[in-house]
Amino acid sequence: MKDLKHLLYFENLLQNANNELIEQAKSEGKICAAYTCENLPEPLMNLGDAFSVRLFAPNSGSLDIATYYMTSFLCETSRALLERAIEGGFNFADCLIAADGCTMMNRAAENMELLHTMDEGKDKFFYEFMEIPMKSTENGVALLKLQCQNHILKPLHENYGIDISEEAMLKAVEEHNEVCRLIREIGNFRKDDDPRITGYEFHVICLATYLAPKALLIDKLRETLEELKTREPDGKKWRARVLVVGSEIDDIGMIKLIEETGTYVCADRFCFGSFPGRDPIEIDPDSEDDILTQICRHYTMASQCPRTMNMEKVYGRKKYVNDLAKEYNADGIIYEQVKFCDPWAYERMLGSHMLREDYGFPVLSVDRPYNINAGAGQMRTRVQAFIESIEIKKLQKQGGEM
Repeated sequence: MKDLKHLLYFENLLQNANNELIEQAKSEGKICAAYTCENLPEPLMNLGDAFSVRLFAPNSGSLDIATYYMTSFLCETSRALLERAIEGGFNFADCLIAADGCTMMNRAAENMELLHTMDEGKDKFFYEFMEIPMKSTENGVALLKLQCQNHILKPLHENYGIDISEEAMLKAVEEHNEVCRLIREIGNFRKDDDPRITGYEFHVICLATYLAPKALLIDKLRETLEELKTREPDGKKWRARVLVVGSEIDDIGMIKLIEETGTYVCADRFCFGSFPGRDPIEIDPDSEDDILTQICRHYTMASQCPRTMNMEKVYGRKKYVNDLAKEYNADGIIYEQVKFCDPWAYERMLGSHMLREDYGFPVLSVDRPYNINAGAGQMRTRVQAFIESIEIKKLQKQGGEM
């Protein structure tokens, strides 16, 4: 297929945590709210002159220093972020808002604060730690609202004078929803039998919306959508279509590796993915609830994070994956987790079993290094073997019907 006009631009944004759009926004006097977890409401960190950036550590190498301060048994994502912070890679941030989505990420953020990795010479810099609901209930909504008031809105307003009015929230939601609309429409092309966008291309585009100021990306997202509407598919015969489910994938090499085996990544249910992270937030102007409550309800109820432990969510997450796999015509499912990620370790074990036994999908269950280059050979072998098993089952099925 003809190269997407802005693909290289999006790829370049992902080469450094402090990308050119962050530098541009900072030069314009904007306030960078760095955060660590998909459970934090993005619009609340994009109010007024603030913009959100989710931390990631591209091209990570040795994690020795972070391992010294933490342990080798904590997940590689948390250690990679701490390592990069110690190196000075996140010095562009004006605050850090962390959530106890998992204990390991909390430990990383605490070490960032104790070691003063981002706040040197910044009088207004603040670190905040939020408690995230463990159940998707109205009590959970109330908890998240209180946490957002105390740990996002209040410090942003008091330290930087950020407008936290309902009007500002509504404007931020509208911008967020426009990004979600564009990402969802771009992603819908993956449903086609002969898709006009690869899973890798989609991942690069979607990932950029978490890692750069959204307002500066919207024009290129719109152009990319219009370009895709007339892009001619190349007719490539993919060996199989897979849905990837699991923990953080902020390494573009992971999806690229899968597709290099001839396997099309047709949908993404992982942290930094589009499901459910790029679902629009529905705001009812006639509701008795204020805008903040409605935002918090969306994040509490729509969450597919394994942190939420009420049983309807535990089983509902597997149905959610099943529904996605059917909607995007997946032949199989890859459940992945970063090494030592406890929440996704349990979720991967139960999910891979249920999707195979209860829903009838072929499932590959793997753990992986944060930087896939550290284990690319092993991962490629696992994926290739999985796809071969899917192909064999297809041939056996065809033979049984003849």
